[in-house]
Amino acid sequence: MNPALAAHFFRHEYGRLVAMMVRRAGAAHLEVVEDAVQAALLAAVETWPRSGIPESPAAWLHRVARNELASELRRRARRGDLDAERALASEERAVEAPQVPLAGDVRDDLLRMLFVCCDDAIPVEAQLVLALKTLCGFDVREIAERLFMTEANTYKRLTRARERRRRAPVALADPSTEELASRLPGVRAIVYTVFTEGHLSSCSDDAIRRELCDEAVRLGEILAEHPIAATPETFALLALMHLHRARMGARLDASGGLVLLEDQDRSRWDQASIQVGLSWLARSASGSSFSRYHAEAGVAAEHCLAPSFSATRWDRVVSCYELLHATAPSPLHTLNRALAVAEWRGPEEGLAVLEGLEPPSWLEGSYQWAAVLSDLHRRAGHRDVATRYRDAAIAAAPSDTIRAALARRLG
Repeated sequence: MNPALAAHFFRHEYGRLVAMMVRRAGAAHLEVVEDAVQAALLAAVETWPRSGIPESPAAWLHRVARNELASELRRRARRGDLDAERALASEERAVEAPQVPLAGDVRDDLLRMLFVCCDDAIPVEAQLVLALKTLCGFDVREIAERLFMTEANTYKRLTRARERRRRAPVALADPSTEELASRLPGVRAIVYTVFTEGHLSSCSDDAIRRELCDEAVRLGEILAEHPIAATPETFALLALMHLHRARMGARLDASGGLVLLEDQDRSRWDQASIQVGLSWLARSASGSSFSRYHAEAGVAAEHCLAPSFSATRWDRVVSCYELLHATAPSPLHTLNRALAVAEWRGPEEGLAVLEGLEPPSWLEGSYQWAAVLSDLHRRAGHRDVATRYRDAAIAAAPSDTIRAALARRLG
């Protein structure tokens, strides 16, 4: 197994193993499960290069992790830990008979654990960090890049979440119907972030990580099947993901570089996925609720339906971004609206959208802010200003692939 494949496989299996084993041992033993899974992955790294990759790598990891977990639970049971004794008994019964999911429960182990991570006992700002690290296999740098925070703050939030989990293990029991409903927005945010990282990765190796996008869509579809989660917001999120994924095949060139929207070969867009996305968008229109996912799906739909970049209905794209900012205010949405206004009415009008905007520190130091200003000033003929922002954007880019795309775009 080459290093790149190994990293992908371990990332993919880590969350699945944690979720599957916590289902058996109970959420109160989440940290013990994490240690067992990490021990199994370490054993694979040490053993497989010598003995070869087993016929079923996932089954091998599961067996080793379960043995590690059982050993630790036995040690704790001998010390009089009744919770560990009950968890061990549950584990041993699970070997003999498959578990039947409860009626109305979230049927996928990983998705169920996402609901557990969104417990109200954990601070909201730490829920996403905990889920992305524990269940989705993101490292701290990736989380920091995606959530626009420093690595130090990411570590702090992760530590707070784990500390809260240790102090209040009872709160991590199986969520009730009411708790599932209250935690649903947080779970949707996690699924959205996983897809966003896959759509444009902060990882230095791959600009697009298709497996993350596919996993996010799978989790979204499981959500949409659950009576508690089958809401217009969930449908809109699925529409957004399908519409973005439909264009994914045209976003990379032969060398793996990013292809800008205006340069993409639209014949390579997946028309079947576009139709699926549009059908989810139509379902999301039921009821009176409107979310950021509706607005973003509206933008994606306009791009997918346009016969060419120049024929895009930019006035409608601008309207969607205005709705997005009204629903979920963010300077990032203002940046996107400025770009859409520039396509509709010219670069000077796009710059006018940003006039007087004071970006927060997390955005001012990011490549997005500098890249948009460089692009608009370049198109408006302000060469010196454009060059200054271009250099800042390229310097702040999180990966070589994004850096190369910025160099092509900004000149």
